[in-house]
Amino acid sequence: MRAVVQRVRQARVFVRDKVQAQIGSGLVVLIGVGQDDNEADATYLADKIARLRIFDDSEGKLNLSVTDINGEVLVVSQFTLLGEVHKGRRPSYAKAAPAAKAAQLYRQVIARFKTHQLRVSEGKFQEYMLVEIANDGPVTILLDSKKTF
Repeated sequence: MRAVVQRVRQARVFVRDKVQAQIGSGLVVLIGVGQDDNEADATYLADKIARLRIFDDSEGKLNLSVTDINGEVLVVSQFTLLGEVHKGRRPSYAKAAPAAKAAQLYRQVIARFKTHQLRVSEGKFQEYMLVEIANDGPVTILLDSKKTF
């Protein structure tokens, strides 16, 4: 499972020109689910992101997590994170999970965030979305549950 995590001042998701979700200060988390992903991947990513220290403390150092600052999380499904571009110029999505499996694991990530007492909003799974992000910093972190080192 792959995630792009962005620290934001605010963010909104539109579906069919209507606001689907919006948050203030917190994180936008773009999630891509792979064929080999499972519940352990979803739990690992949600726990890692909830504790990721990418917010400033009183000294301006990145020492606080979204949980520490009582921030919000906006989760957006993005299968294109599984795109492979090693050959040619057109991405292959062969490693992306089928929609039913991806939806289940996407929902598990959201549920796991809620166990951290986070306010969670979400995009609309399998829909075309317009995502407005006011990236703060900018701070952007890439995570892959298969690369836990």
